[in-house]
Amino acid sequence: MPQIGYQWLSNTYGVVPVHPFAVQSEIGRMRSSATDGDIRREVYPAAYRPAATLPDHLTFAFRYEGIHLEFLARLYSLDSVRNELEAWIAREPTGAYARRACFFYEWLMPRPLNAPSASRGNYVDALSPDEFIVGTAINNRRWRVRDNLPGNRDFCPLIRRIDAIRRAESYDLAAPLAKLEADYGVDLIMRSAVWLTVKESRASFLIEHEQDNEDRIRRFAAVMESECGRHANPFDSQALIDLQRGILGQSALRYGIRRSPVYVGHVARYEPVVDYIAPHWQHIDAMLAGLCQFLERTSEGAPIVRAAAASFGFVYVHPMADGNGRISRFLINDVLRRDGAVPAPIILPVSATITQSTRDRAAYDKVLERFSRPLMKHYADQYSFGKNERGEDGVEYNLHFHAYDDALPAWRYPDLTAHVSYLAAVIHSTLTQEMRNEARFLHANDEARRAIKNFLEAPDNDLDSIIRSVRQNGNSISNSLRKRYPLFDERPDLSAQIIHAITQAFPDDTGP
Repeated sequence: MPQIGYQWLSNTYGVVPVHPFAVQSEIGRMRSSATDGDIRREVYPAAYRPAATLPDHLTFAFRYEGIHLEFLARLYSLDSVRNELEAWIAREPTGAYARRACFFYEWLMPRPLNAPSASRGNYVDALSPDEFIVGTAINNRRWRVRDNLPGNRDFCPLIRRIDAIRRAESYDLAAPLAKLEADYGVDLIMRSAVWLTVKESRASFLIEHEQDNEDRIRRFAAVMESECGRHANPFDSQALIDLQRGILGQSALRYGIRRSPVYVGHVARYEPVVDYIAPHWQHIDAMLAGLCQFLERTSEGAPIVRAAAASFGFVYVHPMADGNGRISRFLINDVLRRDGAVPAPIILPVSATITQSTRDRAAYDKVLERFSRPLMKHYADQYSFGKNERGEDGVEYNLHFHAYDDALPAWRYPDLTAHVSYLAAVIHSTLTQEMRNEARFLHANDEARRAIKNFLEAPDNDLDSIIRSVRQNGNSISNSLRKRYPLFDERPDLSAQIIHAITQAFPDDTGP
């Protein structure tokens, strides 16, 4: 069936984006709609067929398929398209779609069109607020367009307001937190917050396969506790370096914004496999400024949406010499804290939810691959390992990527719809399962302590050790525990009383 809209433009002008069109349209016998994974396929009857011109198919795309910034950036780089846009606006100087097309050209491209400014016509939105997450609108007087894009030319994530995103926007984080407080009390929730901060740190290191260094885990936990929501701009280079130093300590090999290539990969059969290549270091500062612009322009937006875009946007820019993954997950709590969605000192242990099972970890990897896999497939023949070179930051590297400029539109304009949906699900699970399990455990542990203290005097630390040992030993007194506390052998009845108190408090063996 004949393709129309963006796909017709792609075929006609030979412009292929890294990331697919979310909506793909064609002409058929009757109107129909179907979803194939993330792609919505629309079939229109012949009456909808646009004329075989750029203005008609671009109008159809804007009207029915939304905005695909990466594709527009590639399409608009063609001189022939520039000429067609100038001719279009000359014919229709007040046309809403012609003005939007020209606005996007000058928003994306480094030089303006050779065309007079629009003097008439109602202001129109650059992005439809019904279809996309938008930023605070700024009137563009030249084209009479409300610039409500949520970022800038150097970095602007697009998030489509599908049903899952609307649910994320309306998600009330305060409600499950209030339910936890009502069920377990403020004091217990505050106590659990301390442990959950450490748990989040440990799980974040587990994602990086570095979970065995207790000093680093405690150090990251301290950063989470003290730095969340504190910096006016978390993407300021000095703020990032301060975070990095706090996380890595004083003995890291390098600090700061990288000035050399970086890739994420693994080794298979003793050979390096590249899973993702990050943008050229010369664009990092501008892209971080774009991330900052996103937070500024969406300041009244939904916290979960903002947290997801900040976190995943940062990890795709990958600006630091080391610590990118941990900082990206720090940013989730940082944005939630600065937006007032999660009060201090609560830290949502999202990394703990991510690493809860092999399946959960695979889901995290899968959402990262939503961006990285199409990129690496598109440029599979554009990188190689070769001669060792030294970067401006002193890093030696042998990965050579030959398409930094061509890939730039893909890095600048990621579709983060799936990432927002994913994080919303993780946060819900964290609040309703991970944090509730921890509160339930602390409550049960307190109950066991109180019951044991009715017949045994002991410090809380010793009681906690006894409770943990008994539970780990299948609700029995281990030989090592008997050696540590000879009283158990001297008073056989004591062991039975302790085991009874613990099993009563932990009837379902709750918690760790």
